[in-house]
Amino acid sequence: MARDWERLDEDDVRVRPGKGSRPRTRRRPAHEDAVGGFVMAVDRGRYTCLVDGSPVTAMRARELGRKSVVVGDRVRMVGDVSGRPDTLARVVAIEPRTSTLRRTADDNDPVERVIVANAENLVIVTALADPEPRPRMIDRCLVAAFDAGLSPLLCLTKSDLASPEALEEMYTPLGVSYVVTRKDEPVDELRERLAGRMSVLVGHSGVGKSTLVNALVPDAERAVSEVNPVTGRGRHTSSSAIALELPGGDGWIIDTPGVRSFGLAHVKPDDVLAAFPDLIEGDAECPPHCTHLQDDCALDAWVAAGHADPSRLDSLRRLLASRDTDEV
Repeated sequence: MARDWERLDEDDVRVRPGKGSRPRTRRRPAHEDAVGGFVMAVDRGRYTCLVDGSPVTAMRARELGRKSVVVGDRVRMVGDVSGRPDTLARVVAIEPRTSTLRRTADDNDPVERVIVANAENLVIVTALADPEPRPRMIDRCLVAAFDAGLSPLLCLTKSDLASPEALEEMYTPLGVSYVVTRKDEPVDELRERLAGRMSVLVGHSGVGKSTLVNALVPDAERAVSEVNPVTGRGRHTSSSAIALELPGGDGWIIDTPGVRSFGLAHVKPDDVLAAFPDLIEGDAECPPHCTHLQDDCALDAWVAAGHADPSRLDSLRRLLASRDTDEV
């Protein structure tokens, strides 16, 4: 039996012999009537997209293949985009992303997972107490921010329970901006930092992330968790990421589920070094494939010659070392 496909026309439409006369084509539909949308939430294969100010429920078209659709994506949609109950549109294309915040399950996992797309700020939410701050987790989030090209902002919550001084001293050499909040005060400074931008909030469960979201967007009504007094950890109250518009249309925040770890298998040392322009020139004298943690790293001589402050090299190495240290 012949195994070659029979050509039917010049448009590459083919019929498999013995399988009927239904033509099959390699051509993709143009979808010239597709409309633009913004992905606000993803839940079990359904996407809530904002189209002309109204939410529309959609599914992913088969032609997207393995491409993932995530919160923050700008997409093209066809089908019923009216947003009426029991209607369903199809996401047929994903617009080019300006940024992708990624993580892996752990540092040995080769599979990257995109958390959100097109964000501009990464807000690292850390409690000063209840639960205790975890600097290694902060460092990992900073690495992810630098890799994604996001501006990191450290948000230190629960300052009514503990002083922020130690963390301020730890991250000042990195040039990381920070805000300090407490339960009994408004979040005006944080709101000003987020105005006009798309920001994603990341942090452990129980650090006050949902409380901040409710303060920034009063209509959000995000569930607030309590910290387990035995383990010192909070419960997961957010099961999936969701984008919320700030009042007055002055920017967006993306709330994400609490995380216990932040794998960085996808980040290369050079990508971390790029966040330290005062050390980059010294890298030229390093041995090939230098990890900047080894004894023959040329950055030590670069700093000793006065080209950069020693605290900057210490900070770089702390971030690089965080890629190889399990976070619990």
